[in-house]
Amino acid sequence: MKFTESLKKKFQFRYVYNRGRSIANRHLVMYAVKNGTQGNKLGISVSKKVGKSVVRSRVTRLIRESYREIEPQLRCGYDLVVIARVTCKEASYQEVQMSLRHLFKKHQLLSPQEKIAEKERKECGKNG
Repeated sequence: MKFTESLKKKFQFRYVYNRGRSIANRHLVMYAVKNGTQGNKLGISVSKKVGKSVVRSRVTRLIRESYREIEPQLRCGYDLVVIARVTCKEASYQEVQMSLRHLFKKHQLLSPQEKIAEKERKECGKNG
């Protein structure tokens, strides 16, 4: 994660939970709140309900890698907390990435250039 710091302390997570807006889908829940800085901060939470430590670590790696790929297309200045749901343990990398991208779209955190490129890809798919 080239441009992003991590949320590590409990009070940082609490701030995002209390002040942030949450949106969820099948695999993930995301809280987002403006932080007033130039960079993003990401926190990942995977509960023991998801599985044992090996499973939780795998899910965390999937989320972190998915975020890393989407990171250059994101708006700056947000604190983000991503929470894995139990269904995430059976999800593939592509499913996690699609879920994360869906949540960023719902939060309107994708940069305008990405939205234009995505619209062009959809139009090309219809025409071609």
